[in-house]
Amino acid sequence: MTKAQALAVSLVLSFAAASCSDGGRAVAEAALEAAEGTLATVRIEAVRYVPDQVKAVEGSMAAVRDEFAQGDYTQVLTDTKALTSKISAIGAAAAAKKAELTTAWQAVSSGMPQVIQSIQSRVEWVSKQRRLPRDLSREAFDAARSGLEFINRTWAEATDAFKAGNLADAMAKATTAKTRAAEVMTALNMQVPAALK
Repeated sequence: MTKAQALAVSLVLSFAAASCSDGGRAVAEAALEAAEGTLATVRIEAVRYVPDQVKAVEGSMAAVRDEFAQGDYTQVLTDTKALTSKISAIGAAAAAKKAELTTAWQAVSSGMPQVIQSIQSRVEWVSKQRRLPRDLSREAFDAARSGLEFINRTWAEATDAFKAGNLADAMAKATTAKTRAAEVMTALNMQVPAALK
């Protein structure tokens, strides 16, 4: 037996002895700390993208802490194993949701600036005319102008949210801007692109 093997056996025997002497407390505590550490590594992203799942896991974690406090170390070991699987699942779910939102953002951000520019050009063109087009009332045109201001503001907020890494908020604002843009284009008798429908 090599020195390394002897040391490994010695450590295993010491750990087993410690487990027996404290009723499994050390092992249960190590398992609980490992589960808490795993949750900490995925929590920030998971809270952003799958907050309900994080809440459920944190509830389960609290229950396991209670089991530990009551000395039910065997149950702690069983439940931390299940918790670790759930934590891995929410990490994967958060990554998938982030990828989905990123793809959606790329799709909307590739066309929205051009849509805003075309509305801006139309509003400017109408403003320069001596009379409004027959199919456009003053009320509808004023609403379109205020709609354009709303779209610009909302799109700027969406872009800022995306830059800050808040993809869910960015997409919510982008969707609002898209919906309003379609309404304004319709009011101005412009062709609404398929991307806004």
